[in-house]
Amino acid sequence: MRKMVRSECPVAATVDVIAGKWKPLILYGLKTGPQRFGALMRGIEGSTHKVLTEQLRQLEQQGIVQRRVDEKEPVLKVEYSLSSYGETLRPILNLMCDWGVVHISRSKRSLRAV
Repeated sequence: MRKMVRSECPVAATVDVIAGKWKPLILYGLKTGPQRFGALMRGIEGSTHKVLTEQLRQLEQQGIVQRRVDEKEPVLKVEYSLSSYGETLRPILNLMCDWGVVHISRSKRSLRAV
């Protein structure tokens, strides 16, 4: 087998974009459709305003998430969604969700068997 170089590994490239403590939760939250910042904040337990903002900005800079600002009076409305490029992650996210459900169930069964 040829020696793997991290910069040439497509799996590593994917993980670099979607990995971290909060990015998977953000992407999971946006998988169902556009979300306002407050809804994401409430839906992601343990995240802080600062960290969520940073993670959303990183995903936006990578072209995965788009930020839409509606400046209608009286309240500024900011909504986040998967960009068209981010939508290409949907099949991967769906597979990861399916695998995760099986894995969580398997892990719970293993713990009960002990």
